[in-house]
Amino acid sequence: MTRQTCTNPWCKQPFEVTDDDLTFYEKVSPVFGGKKYAIPAPSQCPMCRMQRRSAWRNERSLFSRTCNRCNKNIIALYPEEAPFPVYCHTCWWGQDWNPTEFGQDIDLNRPFLQQYFEVNHRVPHLAMMNDNGVNSENCEYTTDFSFGKNCYMTCGSWFVEHCYYCAAPNTRCKYLVDCYFMADSEICYECLDSRRLYDCRNLQNCESCHNCIFGYDLKGCSDCMGCYGLRQKRYYWFNEQLTEQEYKKKLSLFDTGSFAAIEQMKVLFRQAILALPRRAMQLINCEDCDGDYLNGCHDVHESYMIFDGQHCKYCDKGEGQVSGYDLLHTGNSEYCYECLTPDNSYMTMFSMWCWYTQYLLYSDNCHHSEHLFGCTSMKGAKYCILNKQYTKEQYEILAPKIIERMRVDKEWGEMFPISASPFGYNETMAQDYIPLTELVTQVQGWPWRELKNNENKGNAGTPAGKLPDRIDDVSDLVLSQSIQCLRSERWFRLIKQEIDFYRTHRIPVPRLHPTERHQDLFRMHNPPKIWSRTCSHCSKPIKTTYAPERPEIVYCEECYLKAVY
Repeated sequence: MTRQTCTNPWCKQPFEVTDDDLTFYEKVSPVFGGKKYAIPAPSQCPMCRMQRRSAWRNERSLFSRTCNRCNKNIIALYPEEAPFPVYCHTCWWGQDWNPTEFGQDIDLNRPFLQQYFEVNHRVPHLAMMNDNGVNSENCEYTTDFSFGKNCYMTCGSWFVEHCYYCAAPNTRCKYLVDCYFMADSEICYECLDSRRLYDCRNLQNCESCHNCIFGYDLKGCSDCMGCYGLRQKRYYWFNEQLTEQEYKKKLSLFDTGSFAAIEQMKVLFRQAILALPRRAMQLINCEDCDGDYLNGCHDVHESYMIFDGQHCKYCDKGEGQVSGYDLLHTGNSEYCYECLTPDNSYMTMFSMWCWYTQYLLYSDNCHHSEHLFGCTSMKGAKYCILNKQYTKEQYEILAPKIIERMRVDKEWGEMFPISASPFGYNETMAQDYIPLTELVTQVQGWPWRELKNNENKGNAGTPAGKLPDRIDDVSDLVLSQSIQCLRSERWFRLIKQEIDFYRTHRIPVPRLHPTERHQDLFRMHNPPKIWSRTCSHCSKPIKTTYAPERPEIVYCEECYLKAVY
């Protein structure tokens, strides 16, 4: 094991590189002409590497623009002023253009990444990563999304229906609004990190519950309000057992459709759950793992929100990945390193949105391809460098020379820099993990975008503070108005499906912009970092995602299970 110091001048934190880490880097190092070209240990700490990857993922800043090929109006992740052409789905996937038309010869006397971005900025980019109109229906405003129906502003999802303003609601979810990291759930509002819920709101870390409001760490519960740490309970109010008649009477006196009543209940609930012993890490059916929200994993470390992963480290949000390091949002990848969404790929490194690929290096949005180096928007390609076609023999001669040049320029083994991202830092997941101000990003030389305000002209806008308190008093006129966020003062609109959901389930109209609501949910998670502390009950040393200075009571797994069962 060695200790290194993060090379980011704004970080400089020490971090460890273990012998197992070095073994992994050796395994994934590419081989050309029978010689292995070693990938070095990372120069940045795990958090800075996560920040760098996530600065290339925009999930909810969408733009209306025209396709640069057919001139049709489209919804895209990129504005009109993007540095490259943007094609709609039909044009990008069409067979009447060839990405190699935009290629160029490699110049070994210049930095490789400089040449990579020259090509990248010429090649047409796909407007949105979704399958709307193919496998999905009425899901135009979604990204990293497939096999859905009637969804809006939802990302990182598949096989879901009628979900609005959600992130990572996975398979078999229906009628979710403002939810995060859910599975097998229906009719939920402001719920996160939960599965198998029905008709619930404001729940976190819950499973197999229905008709519950404000809950934390509930399993198999129904008809509970403000409860925490319960198992197989019904008719509880803030962990007090009531009769069915008492519970229903008390619930009838609480107006779930009142914004003021809900905000007051949120405060009471946050205070109440401080009495609940917390599990050091959320691990379900896991073996030899550490991190948070891991399910069915083996040998997965310092990773978060992973289903069925094996032999992984520093990964966030994924399913079925095997032997991967530093991956964000992926499924069924194997031996991939420092990638963003390398779904169903093998031995793919330092790349983004490359699906069903093998042996790729430094590439973007390439599919069903293998042996590419520095390519963009390739489909079914082999042995290409900077989008130019080579023979296998030519490729294996040039690739090692590029690596040697990248070593000289200190580019080899590092993901694309944040400064080259086509997105403003504040548009990306990086702002969720490490929120920064415009001034700070300018100092670092990172991009920033002034976010669209969406204010209606004339008198059509309404400050959120002037909305009726109760959902019963909100008229359809609100659909024709912009609402000004109480916190950010940005303007936003409601959609009809959303207001119908609020009315049906007696939920007050939100007062915050969707981005603010998303970030509030995101920050309810513990940060993706592991600390050492002691169990609050038995004093045994533990690893946990709760920082030592936090007020929560944190138990080791054994003490936690004794406390809740």
